[in-house]
Amino acid sequence: MKYEWRKKDKAIYIPKTKPEIIELQPYTYISISGKGNPGSDNFSKDIEALYGLSYTIKMSPRKGFVIDGYYDYVVFPLEGVWNLNDKGKDLYKQGTPVIELKDFFVYDLMMRQPDFVTKEWFEEFRVLASKAKKNPNILDIKYVVSKKKLVCQCLHLGSYDNEPGTFMMMEDYCIENRYNRKSKVHTEIYLSDARKTEVVKLKTTLRFDIIKK
Repeated sequence: MKYEWRKKDKAIYIPKTKPEIIELQPYTYISISGKGNPGSDNFSKDIEALYGLSYTIKMSPRKGFVIDGYYDYVVFPLEGVWNLNDKGKDLYKQGTPVIELKDFFVYDLMMRQPDFVTKEWFEEFRVLASKAKKNPNILDIKYVVSKKKLVCQCLHLGSYDNEPGTFMMMEDYCIENRYNRKSKVHTEIYLSDARKTEVVKLKTTLRFDIIKK
């Protein structure tokens, strides 16, 4: 039976529109780092690179590859871990709204992979995908295993530019429940295809790391 993350991992990926605290286990990811405005061409190529490699891995049995423990699955959603460079942080501290600082963004785009994807298979498929997809950014992708951690998360509806309001609600919830946000770094999990979805209907899971006071 196909592994569908929207059903099996609903608690992880599709929270309610009210903040909640959950503990995440270690997971395997492929990841690519970048900087600058998410409207740039290179940002789009980074996304294409991750999807290209993810589908190369998923479809590998059709190419004759036999992977120990392989099972059919739905490709996991795109995630973005966002921060500001030093200049952006200074401007933010001076009062510049974060939505005006997109040119100072630094990011790690990530896509979770099934547990059977080992470092060795990753290396092989990365080379294969880079030749087949004609996207040089694929060779910049890294293999990452996350750490167990505690997070606050919430479903955000609508424009990405309105995320600060949701983050404020999440921070208030943490304070009320005696948690501290570790940093301004945050994760966005894209549940909607922004190319095909009206802005008001976009669904994004927002998340940041926390620690108990």
